[in-house]
Amino acid sequence: MWGMTPRSLFRAAAVAELVTWTLLIAGMVLKYGLDAGDWGVRVGGSIHGFVFLAYLVVTTVVAVNQRWSVGALVLGWVSAVVPYATVPFEVAVARRGMLEGPWRRSPDDRSGIWDRLLFFVVRRPAVAAGIGLVAVALVFSALLVVGPPVPKG
Repeated sequence: MWGMTPRSLFRAAAVAELVTWTLLIAGMVLKYGLDAGDWGVRVGGSIHGFVFLAYLVVTTVVAVNQRWSVGALVLGWVSAVVPYATVPFEVAVARRGMLEGPWRRSPDDRSGIWDRLLFFVVRRPAVAAGIGLVAVALVFSALLVVGPPVPKG
């Protein structure tokens, strides 16, 4: 997948999520601490929301490839909800060897429906990335229509 291993892709997503948490928190400090308006939260929150959704997708793809347990996958998702937790989670799973090895490209006796989807992603990374980007953008847009997670006020 573009020369990226599961480990390097997951690391990049974890760091991106950490950076966007910083943007969101900085926006909140500007809004609530310095009374600078809500532009920082709008910008930082939008970027963070988009990267958050992308992180969930990357975590799922890596979890399927690496055959993580459902518990490990859910913990990976939860790490994105807690500020700055994605990098410590990435370090922990890397230390346990859960990010080792290349992308799986062919089925074996344990392969299921999620594995077949993974093989499509690995064989056609540009197409899969485009589909993933559109899917994340659609979910992000729908969430923007629904409104912020907390009421205005």
